[in-house]
Formats: sequence, structure tokens, C-alpha cells
Amino acid sequence: MTAQTIILIFTLVIYLIIIFVFQKARIKYAGGKVGTVINLILVTVCLLFVADYVIIFDNLIPIGILDTVRALFRTAALGFLAYGGAKVADS
Repeated sequence: MTAQTIILIFTLVIYLIIIFVFQKARIKYAGGKVGTVINLILVTVCLLFVADYVIIFDNLIPIGILDTVRALFRTAALGFLAYGGAKVADS
């Protein structure tokens, strides 16, 4: 196993733990500002997950395009979190 594979497995476990914990919290705290913040976190984590695992397609797609896609997903995740956080703070 390469170092990159070990890192991808480790981050996959972390992402799954985060998604599992926040999914349980989403069920418990449905509605209101807390529910909205939990949804923001879940969507952000999912977008960051996709950004990290775009590297799987490195044999099919040139690395320059993969880096661009990764940057777009990370920017989308942080932009979504910032915009959603601002909307929650205003309400």
C-alpha cells in the first residue's frame, strides 16, 4: 500500500464518522437554526469529500483538470458554508 492510499483510507474513515455523527444529530435536532447549521455542515463535508476523492480518476483525466475540479469543489464547499452561515446569522 502506498502512502497516498493509506491517507485516502484514513480520510475516508474520518469523513464517514463526521457524516454519521451529524446525520444522527440532524435527526435529533431537526428544524430551527441548529438543524440548518447541521445541514450546512453535512453539505460542506460532502463537497469536501468529493474534492478529496477526485484523485481516484487520475488515470482517466489529466492532472491539471483534476486539480481544477478539486479547487472548484473546495471553493464551492467553503462558499456554501460562508453564505449559509451568513444567512443563519441574519435570521
